[in-house]
Amino acid sequence: MVLSKDPSLTLPSDQNSSGRTLGDEELALLTKVIQSGTLTGTKGTFVKQLEHDFAQLLGVKHAYACTSGSGAIHVAIAAIDPEPGDEIITTSITDMGALTPILYQGAIPVFADVDPKTWNVTAETIAPKITERTKGIIVTHLFGNPCNMTEIMELAKAHNIPVIEDAAQALLATHNGQNIGSIGDIGCFSLQQGKHITTGEGGLITTNNDAFARRTFLAINKAWGYGDPKPDHYFLALNYRMSELQGAVATAQLTKLTDIVNRRRTTANQLTEKIKDIPGIATPKIDPRNLHSYWKYCLSVDSNLVEGGAVGLAKALKEEKGIFSAPRYIQKPAFQCEIFREQRTFGKSRFPFTLASPEAVDYNPDQYPGTFAGLESVLVLPWNENYTDEHVDYIAQAIKQVLS
Repeated sequence: MVLSKDPSLTLPSDQNSSGRTLGDEELALLTKVIQSGTLTGTKGTFVKQLEHDFAQLLGVKHAYACTSGSGAIHVAIAAIDPEPGDEIITTSITDMGALTPILYQGAIPVFADVDPKTWNVTAETIAPKITERTKGIIVTHLFGNPCNMTEIMELAKAHNIPVIEDAAQALLATHNGQNIGSIGDIGCFSLQQGKHITTGEGGLITTNNDAFARRTFLAINKAWGYGDPKPDHYFLALNYRMSELQGAVATAQLTKLTDIVNRRRTTANQLTEKIKDIPGIATPKIDPRNLHSYWKYCLSVDSNLVEGGAVGLAKALKEEKGIFSAPRYIQKPAFQCEIFREQRTFGKSRFPFTLASPEAVDYNPDQYPGTFAGLESVLVLPWNENYTDEHVDYIAQAIKQVLS
């Protein structure tokens, strides 16, 4: 919990039961799993039920469960099957779990710049990074705010490049009325502790492409052809299977997802109305075609008007009001982390960076003005479905008071 200076008020936290929807429904299904004695998803029913229900909810042909959001990204990259040294365009602002799978699959992450007000890649930032070696594009719908997929898909189709949607933070976000994760060639989702719904750890992959679906299924299952007339291990792959215990929790959680997202949107819109006219503070920038699902609520803070910028505001909110927030989201662009800066991968081999073109690993800051501006200004407020009108009022008043 986040303890405010008002001892009668606490802000719910997604790190414990105060900010989660876990309850009797999950316990009932877990009891069924334990009583059945079948905890593996290959023999049980709940993982299969989850996959069926999730595909229906998203409006896609295929959905597969796996162990984590990072696992989902790895499986998706395996599905498009890059050659060693092929390039995957991705974002400069994302969790490392969405980047290391590219390297594990022998491909080269190529970082595109972002819109500094949405912190998302755009068709305009992706286009200069496309080369003849580009095998895929990963777009991350950061904080639950969708990328502008119409333009991105037009660009990708013009170059015949598959698009992977990293929708880990964007369950039930939409673009032009279509669910995020159903627009690109493959969608990837996370069920980690702090996501909209959770199994502690867990992931989901969606696709309408039958060939990608087949590769996805195999990549989750050590490439063993379950159900084939003469199954074999067809290619190099790991075990990314979800257990029945996770499947049971996720199946129950999924029935609550629409309500969860609606509640987050309602309170987020309330906060926007309360703080939208504060000088130096910009509320989330959302394209009119998009519906945000508010994994987090992010402010853009103008350091010319707010003393100390995002860092100063975060410090004041914590010290004066007991509200914890995260300035910058990540402390530096992904390409400045040691794994990329020093090319630390497998032993001292530097593989697959040894196969990269100089342009693919050129991390000159001049190429990323949006990234640096965006990280400088962003302040990430925690958000979850158990926030009430009272919590929203407290946060809004706190921001106004510390800025006054």
